[in-house]
Amino acid sequence: MDFQDLRNEFPIRRNMVYLNNGSIGALSTRVIAAVDEFLADVRDNGRTHYPDWCRVADSEIKADIARLIGADRAEIAFVKNTTEGLCIVANGLDWRDGDNVVIADIEYPSNVYCWMNLRRRGVGVKWVANREGRILVEDIAAAIDRKTRLVSLSGVQFSNGFRLDLARLCDLCRSRRVLLNLDMIHWLGALQLDVAAWPIDFLSAGGHKWLLGPIGTGIFYCRAASMDLLQLTNVGYHTVDKSEDHLDYDLTPRPDATRFEEALVNFPGIWGLHAAVRMFLTLGMERVEQHILGLGDLASEGLQSKGYQITSSREPSERSGNLCFRHPRLPAEEIDRRLKAANVHAAVRPGGIRISPSVYNDADDIRALISALP
Repeated sequence: MDFQDLRNEFPIRRNMVYLNNGSIGALSTRVIAAVDEFLADVRDNGRTHYPDWCRVADSEIKADIARLIGADRAEIAFVKNTTEGLCIVANGLDWRDGDNVVIADIEYPSNVYCWMNLRRRGVGVKWVANREGRILVEDIAAAIDRKTRLVSLSGVQFSNGFRLDLARLCDLCRSRRVLLNLDMIHWLGALQLDVAAWPIDFLSAGGHKWLLGPIGTGIFYCRAASMDLLQLTNVGYHTVDKSEDHLDYDLTPRPDATRFEEALVNFPGIWGLHAAVRMFLTLGMERVEQHILGLGDLASEGLQSKGYQITSSREPSERSGNLCFRHPRLPAEEIDRRLKAANVHAAVRPGGIRISPSVYNDADDIRALISALP
């Protein structure tokens, strides 16, 4: 697949320069067509094809999602957003009074509130202070003590695009016998990932940002070796594998991650997410990462030439799809107002402006951004 041809599938390009995929990604015509196809099936056939929906979702779609991240399809469950996946972990672990969780002080609220909510169970939160927006593995190591059960961090920080050193973090957690939980919504769809290479226990990512899928879709990855560590807090007829035998009340959970889907999943949205995932598989995540990081480099050069300060790390191992910058004098809100006036859309984030270009963006979009800036 050619990136140039792909751009024709994103109608948003005819309306604006959209560089805010780290908030809500634009939808392609292929994603819309997949959703429409499913809805048309229900319109014309009701629930007649329900067994086929389950088979396709649990085999074909999960297999493709697993390929995208290097997992096994049995380790994938569908969720409606990142928060649901995080809550599966927070509410499912067998916490003991005095346990603690290590998180960073610049996490998105989804990866904060679910841990704060465990105070009622005697679980504490240990905060790792960022160093000018960077979360260092050595600081995480210093925060871990004998009561630490879990480290929960964003693979990429929403506010400044800082990318964690996952290899070192995984080694640390394994050596300390601490579970690792990741919010990867700003990673999947922008950067390569192979969970088979890193002992990540749990991973959550909504589909509506970088994955360019429908709102209300997402994935939860649970490493096979860690699956039985999570108690089921929400259970229903889909938790068990009984097909149509609804009067057999034996509550034996399914053997794979499907156990975390207690009832009907968002089939229309999942069909759309599948179309997006297949697009990324066809492009190849190595090419996707190079393309997105290349646009970030181009933007960084242009921004600095106009006197803007780049607030995202430009270290090769710490870069991501998110690039943040600020004007030396003007507030971010004023910069955002001027960009919108030029029909260029980014995001205001703590301390500046964040752009998050995706696969359908190109150098012309970056030049439009630079041109619109004072």
